[in-house]
Amino acid sequence: MRLKISLKSEKSLFIPFNYNHIISSIIYNKIGDLELASELHSSKTFKFFTFSSLNIPRRRVVNDGIISKNGSVNFQISSPNEHLIKSLVEGHLDDLTVNFKNEELFVEKIELLAEPEFKKHINVRTISPIIVRTKREIDGKLKVWDLTPADQQFYNSLRMNLIKKYNHFHEIEETDHEIDISSNMRYVKRKRIAIEKDNVKTFHRAFIMDLELMGDLNLIKFAYDVG
Repeated sequence: MRLKISLKSEKSLFIPFNYNHIISSIIYNKIGDLELASELHSSKTFKFFTFSSLNIPRRRVVNDGIISKNGSVNFQISSPNEHLIKSLVEGHLDDLTVNFKNEELFVEKIELLAEPEFKKHINVRTISPIIVRTKREIDGKLKVWDLTPADQQFYNSLRMNLIKKYNHFHEIEETDHEIDISSNMRYVKRKRIAIEKDNVKTFHRAFIMDLELMGDLNLIKFAYDVG
């Protein structure tokens, strides 16, 4: 299931380039089921939701970020967990304001988006950056390494991650799923993403790109829902 959340400021809005943590905070604060919000926030495994990059219809890029000229922004939230989506709708309706970096924004619209027609062979474009990491031995030490779409391991890791999430969500042990993920590399946009954890900021290579999915319809639909 997928929601589109439209927000509006009474004036122009400044948005830093690395705003993912701001959107993540808005989502956690808007989950109406407080027990579910706490469980997701503290989870060390899969969280089973994702959110898109911000869509800023009227924008101006400045040195340290983006300005929404009319204060309007929107983004999408996606999850296979229907209870989470329902709880997010309730949370936004209970309080029609959100805190965006100490700016109060009004919740202008909440839309439940219609699902596309799923087929066993589809071409898609990601609406948020993908980070795929592995561990490699460098100078005798194992280090986390960001993979790129030019590396076949990038797609192998995406496939295995999807299968693990699917099995975990449905509480099954099956590992032999028919699914293949690849790309024709016609559209690949690299982004530099900052991730903060335990007051330490690290930067990673991420990609918005076209992907080709072939295989089990259930896995393809799950990939759409879980990102």
